[in-house]
Amino acid sequence: MSRIGKLPVEIPQGVKVSVNGNLITVEGPKGKLEQDYKPEVEVKVEENVVLVSPMKDTKVAHSYHGLYRSLISNMVDGVTKGFSKSLIVNGVGYRAEVNNDVLTLNLGFSQPIDYYIGEGITIVCEGTKVTVSGIDKQRVGQVSAEIRSLRPPEPYKGKGIRYEDENIRRKIGKSGIK
Repeated sequence: MSRIGKLPVEIPQGVKVSVNGNLITVEGPKGKLEQDYKPEVEVKVEENVVLVSPMKDTKVAHSYHGLYRSLISNMVDGVTKGFSKSLIVNGVGYRAEVNNDVLTLNLGFSQPIDYYIGEGITIVCEGTKVTVSGIDKQRVGQVSAEIRSLRPPEPYKGKGIRYEDENIRRKIGKSGIK
């Protein structure tokens, strides 16, 4: 049995969780999230906790058991606190700015790159720091990864876009010794 799946998900004050058929809906002060789930698991809402249990004793059911418990926990955290990731734009002349719902990045290419921000995602630029935030953990991570992939950090000078907590392994260039 999944060690993570066994743990109940606490429902904080002001959050409403409902299960209709194979759809879990979580509503809170920051917004509303929905997630469908497989019939291999059973989701029950009791007073102020959500319990997830496998329907059968199979490997697939046990893996979904832990997965859906984690997804529900992330949904509850998202509608109460939200999620954010920070990116650092590093390089001479590299900069980022937000206009309406477009993130414009100058990353050393001949033309600036326009990244269109979807619904539910907020991007804030402060100097060389770009902060991506929202209530859906998966979307925040995906948008951050897409922005980083526009110019990944290179190992010689460290130029590019990296996560704030990411360490780049630096290489030494040509030694020039003859």
